[in-house]
Amino acid sequence: MINNFQEALAFTKNYEPQKTVVVAAGDKDVMEAIIQAYRQKVILPTLIDAKDKIIPFLPSDIPSDAFEIIEESDHIKQCRIALDMIREKKAGILMKGLISTPVLLKEVLNKEYGIRKSKLLSHVGVIKSEQYHKMILMTDGGMVTDYTLENKIEILKNALQVAKGLGQFPAKAAIISAIETVTTNIQSTIDAAIITRMSDRKQLPGIIVDGPLALDNAVSKEACEHKGINSSIAGDVDIMLMPNIESGNIFYKVLVYLGGGKVETAGIVVGAMVPVVVPSRADTPENKFNSILIANLMSHAER
Repeated sequence: MINNFQEALAFTKNYEPQKTVVVAAGDKDVMEAIIQAYRQKVILPTLIDAKDKIIPFLPSDIPSDAFEIIEESDHIKQCRIALDMIREKKAGILMKGLISTPVLLKEVLNKEYGIRKSKLLSHVGVIKSEQYHKMILMTDGGMVTDYTLENKIEILKNALQVAKGLGQFPAKAAIISAIETVTTNIQSTIDAAIITRMSDRKQLPGIIVDGPLALDNAVSKEACEHKGINSSIAGDVDIMLMPNIESGNIFYKVLVYLGGGKVETAGIVVGAMVPVVVPSRADTPENKFNSILIANLMSHAER
């Protein structure tokens, strides 16, 4: 099991660099992450954008012909080129540069030439906090707005793809709610009870589920014992399925900005034929690099 990003980097040394196609690559922070990943032999990038937007970000010790650069300024055409490469197995990771996320994902989902694999796309946040002994996968805090029971199950299955890349198999998943008892007043507790029962009956291969669990119960065995909760995964969860996108997004940002101590993160969109790295403008180059690392591990695990 890979417990932190340093171990993730070390583990990528077991693999060949993964071919990665970057749409609208001419962005300073994106290029910084790509160059770091290239130097660490994590990826072999193909950069799609106008050359005059890319060349200024290449350091002097890397020749301009070290990367494959495809000259194209139109965003839709950039996406089409990247998706063609993925379908032709010329790239195993898709990464967003200076392009709107909805524009890129609309093309990923295009029924004619897109690369959707699962029933839906979802976002998985990979979090390593000093306060927890391993990485936690939090989902979904960025994509799925319709939190039906069916979609929650698909989000959980998508998260398993990331867990496999980290060696978290079978993955221990906590279905998070405000409380740990089932009540008709809170729909997320009912959904959690159903998903847990599905897991008990082996309907979710590769995932051990418990829920509903409040967040403290999920990450702390002592909190469960104090409340008299018997849980086989408490204090050792790999995946936290949040009750809705609002709670997931707020949890992620509170942890990063107000959590205290060192918190390292990555983010991956799952559900396509390949991992999709969709960093936000607020993400640091370190976060973008971490996301590339996770995508590399996922891509090789799928093989």
